[in-house]
Amino acid sequence: MTSMDTREVLRDAFHRIPPLVRHHVDGADAHLLHTRLDGDANPLAWLLWHSARQQDAQIADLAGHAQVWLADDWSDRFALPLDPEDHGYGHTSDQVASVRVDDPDLLVGYQDAVTAMTDDYLDDIDAEELDRVIDDRYDPPVTVGVRLVSILGDAFQHLGQAGYLRGLLERRG
Repeated sequence: MTSMDTREVLRDAFHRIPPLVRHHVDGADAHLLHTRLDGDANPLAWLLWHSARQQDAQIADLAGHAQVWLADDWSDRFALPLDPEDHGYGHTSDQVASVRVDDPDLLVGYQDAVTAMTDDYLDDIDAEELDRVIDDRYDPPVTVGVRLVSILGDAFQHLGQAGYLRGLLERRG
């Protein structure tokens, strides 16, 4: 039996995201994608969009290249009334409501594109890259490795919320 290296562990974790997105949108209609449990709650479409956007923005920054949202015209395909650089962090209730995605395939396709970009980045990381300090405002300073774990944590938190929300909405009928 061979042991996994850090890249394989990270790749395995990031590759758990797309199947969850597919599961959460499978058979979803616009009503299911956009229903909010209260006036300020995040709907399914927003949770899935934001999860992919935060991964895209942060991995692109780590890798030193453009976000796939911008480089591959996902911003135009989604046609959201938001600044193209927006990834949902700190959204107001009105901004959350403006994230309308009636075609679930857009959410799946975008997540797949972000995962491919993440794979490209993971192909080139090593221990030195994982230890690279990217934010020294904290004690201890934030490294690439810590940021990657944070990106995964955020994604899984939002995907868990999406699964819970979808279950509640389906039980309501």
